[in-house]
Amino acid sequence: MSAEQAAQAFREALLDDDPALLYEQAPCGYVSTSGDGRIVKVNATLCTWLGREAGDLLGRRFPELLSPGSRIYHETHFGPMLRMQGFVREIAADMLRHDGSRLPVLLNASWAQAPDSSADLVRMAIFDATERRSYERELVGARDAAREAELRAEALTHTLQQSFIPPTAPEVPGLAIATGYRPAGDGTVVGGDFYDVFPAGPDVWVVALGDVSGKGVEAAVVTSIARHTVRALTVLGQGLPEVLHGVDRVIDQHETDKFCTLVVVSLRRVDDGWRTSVAVGGHPAPMLLRPGCAPRMLDARGPALGLLPDVVFREQQVDLRPGDILLLYTDGVTEARKDDSYFGEGQFLSWAATQDSHEPSVLVDSLLDEVLRFQSGDPSDDIAVVAVRHD
Repeated sequence: MSAEQAAQAFREALLDDDPALLYEQAPCGYVSTSGDGRIVKVNATLCTWLGREAGDLLGRRFPELLSPGSRIYHETHFGPMLRMQGFVREIAADMLRHDGSRLPVLLNASWAQAPDSSADLVRMAIFDATERRSYERELVGARDAAREAELRAEALTHTLQQSFIPPTAPEVPGLAIATGYRPAGDGTVVGGDFYDVFPAGPDVWVVALGDVSGKGVEAAVVTSIARHTVRALTVLGQGLPEVLHGVDRVIDQHETDKFCTLVVVSLRRVDDGWRTSVAVGGHPAPMLLRPGCAPRMLDARGPALGLLPDVVFREQQVDLRPGDILLLYTDGVTEARKDDSYFGEGQFLSWAATQDSHEPSVLVDSLLDEVLRFQSGDPSDDIAVVAVRHD
C-alpha cells in the first residue's frame, strides 16, 4: 500500500469511524512493545513502509529494526529517557527496510501499563521523515557552502587589502618614510583606505593616500581604480592637479555611487634638498611637524573625487626643511568616535604637540595607538597613516 493509499484509507476510516481501520491504516506507524522492547502489536502502515509482514515483526525486539547508529542511540539515550520521564518526543532515527535500505523516521513514545496491569507497555508513533531529512541535508549543505564562501571571501578580503596597503615603505636616500594601517572592526570587511609610495621619474617620488566611501567589494573596485590611476598619470608626468582631475573623471565615469578623497604629495630632489608639492581632493590636509614649532595643518583644500561636476584642483608648494615631517592620514583618525565624542583635529594637534620623537615610524605607531586607545581598541573606521621626513 502506497503512502497516498494509506492516507486515503485513513480518511475513509475517519468517516466510517472504524477504530480498527484508524489504527491499521493511519498515516503514521504504530508499534506497541513490552517493557523489554519486544514488539507485541504493529499497524499495517509501518509494515508497508518497511516491506515486511506483521508476523515477521511480532516478537522481535524493536531495536533490531534500527540502523546500527540508531540502535546505539536507542540503548544509550532513547530507552533511559523513556524510563526516566515516561515519554520521548521527535527522536530522529533510521529504520531498516526489508531490502536493507534505510527509512528516516521521527519517534514519539510513551510508557504505560498493559490493560491487565501485568506488564509494562511502550506505545510508539512513527513518522516518515524522508522529506524532512532531505530538507535538513540541503540546509546543512547550504550552511557548509555558505561557510566555504565566507572563508573564500575573507581570503579575498585579505588579498585585496594587501594590494592596497604595501607591506613596507621603500627606502629613499634623503627621506625617511613610515606607514601604518589598522582596519575597522575585526578586519574581515574590505575597507576603502589605501596608500602608495612610488617613484614617478628620476629623483621624483610620489606619496598618495586616499579613502573611498563605503566598504565591501564595490568600494574595493573603486579603490583599485583610484590607486592605479594615480600611478599611471604621475608616471606619465602629469601634474598633481591633473592627476586629481584624472581620478575624478575615472570614478565619475564608473558605474558606481562611490566617491573618493585623496591627497597626493610629490617630492623632487634638488640641489638643496626636496621640492615638495601637495594637492588635495576632499581629503584631510596633511599635518606639518617642524622641530621647535607647534604642529599645524597645511592650508590645502579641494573637492572630493567622483562627486561634483566642473571641479578645480590646485597644487601647493610646501617648504620642507631638514627634519620636517609631513603626516598624511585618513579620516579614521580625526573622525574616530567613542560614544558621542570624536577624536577631532584639536585632540590630534594636542597629541602631536606632546611627541618628543621625530622618527616617522615612532610617530606612526604612537598615532595608531592613541586613536585605538581613544576607541577602546575597537576602531569604527579604517585608519591609514604615512609619515615622510626630509633628512
